[in-house]
Amino acid sequence: MKNKLLSLSFVLFLALMTACSSSDTNNAEEPETTNEPETTEVETTDLILATTTSTQDSGLLDVLIPMFEEENPYNVKTIAVGTGQALEMGVNGEADTLLTHAPVAEKELVDNGDVLNYQQVMYNDFVVVGPSSDPAGIKGLSTNEAFTKIFEAESVFVSRGDDSGTHKKELSLWTAADLDPAGNSAYLETGQGMGNSLQVAAEKQGYILTDRATYLAQKDNLGEFEVLVEGDENLLNIYHVMEVNPDKNDKINAEGAKAFVEFMVSEEAFKTISEFGMEDYGQPLFFLFE
Repeated sequence: MKNKLLSLSFVLFLALMTACSSSDTNNAEEPETTNEPETTEVETTDLILATTTSTQDSGLLDVLIPMFEEENPYNVKTIAVGTGQALEMGVNGEADTLLTHAPVAEKELVDNGDVLNYQQVMYNDFVVVGPSSDPAGIKGLSTNEAFTKIFEAESVFVSRGDDSGTHKKELSLWTAADLDPAGNSAYLETGQGMGNSLQVAAEKQGYILTDRATYLAQKDNLGEFEVLVEGDENLLNIYHVMEVNPDKNDKINAEGAKAFVEFMVSEEAFKTISEFGMEDYGQPLFFLFE
């Protein structure tokens, strides 16, 4: 009898354990499932853009580059220098793409095969600005007349002196007036970009040649400073974009450079360029060729 009771207890124990095990299995949490698609990160590569300080100082690149990066797998590293130095970087294969404004110097690179896919992007103009008091009396004159009066009055003239596109244009204007700026004891070279050179000119109460875009962007920081000479045909300021020839070395990002040039001449970029500056200055800072 005692053995039968032990056997019955053992059977009941097994039944109880089996039931608990089944309950635990049924109550176990099922793994969460999701219908969200898997995402893969697109690897980005660096793209070196050598450009002028005028495009940087105007603020235009602060708008265009994020647009380009959003649509393309490239991280743009902008090197803002004088056009002469930017072009030299292209010759040496130290940049992938160039955005500059010195057509004569650029043409040499095109002819030598240093750059490819040379495209016209936009233009604005150069202006001569100076103190509202206008000590040399140049307001409203032609560039030849204005440079002559500045020279004869030995008024302060601030030059970038950095082989930039603006510096090249300034030197050509002195040459057109048949003058050597070094003959003016008040001629001052900064060796700096457009924004900093404008600040120096304002502090010295001197005259300076600048692109209109940078002047408008910096105007509020210059005090009693205004445009005194403008409108001459020889003050046109044209910008081009181009790819550095990938044959120079295997480090050049040829695909990225091509994508950037195509973006800069796209309808999307053109629309942004044509509207840039309207909200803040009541006029665009750059214009498109029709």
